[in-house]
Amino acid sequence: MITIHHKALEVKVWGKGSKMPTILLLEDDMQLSATIKQFLSLKGYEVLVAYDGFKAQELVYENHIDLMLLDIKVPKIDGFSFLKQCREEGDDTPAIMITSLNSVDDVERGFEVGCDDYIRKPFALKELLVRVEAQFKRRYNSHQDVLMISKDCYFDTKEMYLVKNDKKIALKTKEFKLLELFLQHPNELLKYEQIFDVVWGYDEVPSSGALRTYIKNLRAILGKEKIETVTNVGYRFVTE
Repeated sequence: MITIHHKALEVKVWGKGSKMPTILLLEDDMQLSATIKQFLSLKGYEVLVAYDGFKAQELVYENHIDLMLLDIKVPKIDGFSFLKQCREEGDDTPAIMITSLNSVDDVERGFEVGCDDYIRKPFALKELLVRVEAQFKRRYNSHQDVLMISKDCYFDTKEMYLVKNDKKIALKTKEFKLLELFLQHPNELLKYEQIFDVVWGYDEVPSSGALRTYIKNLRAILGKEKIETVTNVGYRFVTE
């Protein structure tokens, strides 16, 4: 049984200038899954649903996931095995285990395979939200202010400038947002729509011409080979 406390919770609104965090929900109880998805969607999260471990694997491979909510007793691949495989492949995405199991051994096993938190059924949705936001807050607070691009170039996200060969290079606001987006998604294809949603505010009209100018300016600093054009689709920031 899940208790909904809508009035006790503040609705979080993510503006057009920020990326909606994506949560993977692995839960084979369809009614519970639908309830959690609807609730978290209202709080500003994008929720991708899987009813079995195979589908969860598919979603992880095809999408950028910011947080995983994993039931243990699911078909095909259980939550423990799924998370263990993710960790073995180098995926450090925060994970909260959702379970009706009460055994201390199960809790211990969950942390051994790499979960970050546990929540037991039945639970109030308010508790789930608190745990979800705690994981995002923890990751945000550990966010690096300095991101290395190459051995002679780094990006200071706090002061909004690049340093190349010990020389500071100031960026325009949209260039800063664009570079930060690229660094958050290395070697991933970013479509024009994704870039427009992050770089332009909700009250601004995106400009393809302006985007090309920002790309040109970043290439002049970082090297043309660092930003790959995918014709009529978008761009890819290359780190390999």
